[in-house]
Parts: sequence; C-alpha cells; structure tokens
Amino acid sequence: MDTVIPISKMASAVQPSATLAAGAKARQLKAEGLQVFDFSLGEPDFPTPEHICRAAVKAMQLGHTHYTPASGLPELRQEIARWYEKTYGLSCTAEQVIVSNGAKHSIHNTLAATVGPGDEVIIPTPYWVSYSDLAEMTGAKAALVRTTHESGFKMTPAQLRGALGPRSRLLMLNSPCNPTGTVYTRRELEALADAILATDLAVLSDEIYEQLVFGEAQATCFATLRPGLAQRTITISGCSKTYAMTGWRMGWAVGPPAIIRAMGNVQSQQTGCPSSISQHAALAALQGDQSCVEKMRQEFDARRELVCRRLGAMPGVICPVPGGAFYAFFNISAHFGRTLGGKKITDSAGFCQAALESAHVNLVAGSAFGAEGYVRLSFAVSREQLTGGLDRLEVFLKG
Repeated sequence: MDTVIPISKMASAVQPSATLAAGAKARQLKAEGLQVFDFSLGEPDFPTPEHICRAAVKAMQLGHTHYTPASGLPELRQEIARWYEKTYGLSCTAEQVIVSNGAKHSIHNTLAATVGPGDEVIIPTPYWVSYSDLAEMTGAKAALVRTTHESGFKMTPAQLRGALGPRSRLLMLNSPCNPTGTVYTRRELEALADAILATDLAVLSDEIYEQLVFGEAQATCFATLRPGLAQRTITISGCSKTYAMTGWRMGWAVGPPAIIRAMGNVQSQQTGCPSSISQHAALAALQGDQSCVEKMRQEFDARRELVCRRLGAMPGVICPVPGGAFYAFFNISAHFGRTLGGKKITDSAGFCQAALESAHVNLVAGSAFGAEGYVRLSFAVSREQLTGGLDRLEVFLKG
C-alpha cells in the first residue's frame, strides 16, 4: 500500500542524482550476471591509504567514538586552516573552517546559510548534477550560464555580468570541473574575481579536485586572488577525491567567520556532528605522507591519456582533453538520428541507455549536467576496465 502522506513541494521538485542513479542501474545488471563496464561514478577505485585506515582504528581503540563539536574537531579545523596557509598562502583560523559529512554537505550548508526564496544562484554549465537541486532546495533559483567547447567550457566575465540580476546572490564556481575536467587558469580566475568585486556577489568555489590536475594545468585557490575576495568566498573541498575516502564522508568549507558560524548552526540541527572516526582519519590524511596522493594522480593521468587517445579515434566523437579531475566529457551528437543497439538515438539520455543495454557500457548523459549532446565517462577505474569498456563502445558506435 502506498502512503497517504502528501509529498512536500520541495521533495517533489528534487530530482534523484543522475550519477548515483546510473550507478544503481549498472549494479542491477551486474547482479543479473552481466559484465558491465561502469564509468558512471566519480569515485576513485583505489583503497584508502593504509596509514589513514590505521588512524581510524586507533581512534576507535582510544575511545574517540562520541560526539564532537558540531563544526568538527578543533584540531582538524586547525589543521585544515594550516593546510590552506601552507599550500595557498590563504590566511585563516580554525574558526573559519567547518567540517561536514562530505563536500556535498558543505555545499548544501553554504547555500542554506547564504541564499533563500527569491534569490538567484549563478551556475555555469556544464555543472555537477547536484548544484541546481541543492540551490533550489533552499527556495532559490538556479540561473544557468551556458559555456561551450569552443570556450573551453569556461565562463567569461562578460557572461557573468550578463547573468547578473537584482536577486543574484551567489556564483557557484568549480575548477577543476566535474564533468568537463576544465581547469581555469589563474589569469582567467583573476578576471572573474575583478568582475565579482564590482558587485555584491558571493562565491562558492568548489575545489574538491584541486590535487588532481595534469600537464600544465594548475589548481588555484580562488579566495587568494584579490584583496577582499576571501571575505566573500566560501571554499569547498574534502578528502573524498584526493585520498580515496568517498565513503568516509569528510568535506569542509573555509570562509568568513560569520558565514561559517551560520553553517555550524545549520549543521548542529541537521546532523549533530560529522563522524568522529572519519575526522581522526582526515587528520591523519592531512598530516601524513602525501606520496600516496601523487601516486594516484599519476595513475589518473595515465588513464586520462588512454581514454582521450581511444575516444579521439572513434567515429563521430569529439573529446576535449581534461586538465583535471577524472572525467572525459565528449560530444556524441554526430550520432543523433542513427540507430545504435537497435534504438534510434535522439539525445544523450537515449545514447547512454542504448550503450548500457546493448554494449553494457555505463555512461552519464550530458543533459544531466546541463549540456545536451555530450556524455561523461569517469576514468576512476582500472586501465583493464577502461580498455574493455572502450572496446565495447567502439563496436557499439560502428553500429
């Protein structure tokens, strides 16, 4: 029997995460005994480094299994502040840091503390699938700004100025970017910073992929670019991508003290505090040997080369080379109108459905990221899996 309880307007409007839904479909097919090459999830396939796991076990043995302060352990907040000072020269204190249950939670806390009904949140597309729904869960409206392959999927200052309205409150910026792998240069970010400082706009800078950059690309901490910019920027990051700690749910935000206090108040009512065990693991991650990070980054770089080389040789595929993160975001619109896997392809969702059902290759439709005509492939899987899946995709594209 279904419920007689009415569903709220907010819950009815929120869409399920497209990436998580794609992963669930792949798991269902695998449970049926099929070999599926699943490239849908943004989750490193590496195990969490051993010294981080040992720190979690030690924390449990020492009895650190109780509530912590709502905004996180003081020593972890202090270590995060030190890390930003050491890495980027961003001067901040522990009071300017909040630890949350993953970067997604940090993003939601930021939005809850800064925008509300009637406000507008500017989001360049393509964008991570959760941005618009998280914004709209606060009652705010997502104002999408389209970027293109030709622009490197980068928003220009002119586009930003054109998107501004009387209720514009916040810009959501993501570099390195999910899904495109785009990394803005320092000069490009400085130009955006100058445009922002001429307004009252605040910035949510999602930098979760900051340590996964390749070639000549370099990550930039947006808050450091201009005097006064840190006072209106909330920087988001965490342990999930850098240290292969997705399931530990450790993210954080760094920002102006008043905003961080407001986020802490929200979090204290939402969840009490982040996991005490995961916080001790995150402390070990930041304080420990960082060679594991570089080892994983180098492997992602090798996979990037493999994927881009293979996709670039496939018919009707245009694949920009990503500068960061671990995604290939490629154009498949040349195949619209064709019949592949017994289905006529008219959009990216149909392409992905046919690829999964026919070739057992799981991708995510570009429409979920605000970019019809594209699909996203995560290369956070082994080279063996990549080779096998790309072989299947190549055969699928040949019809």
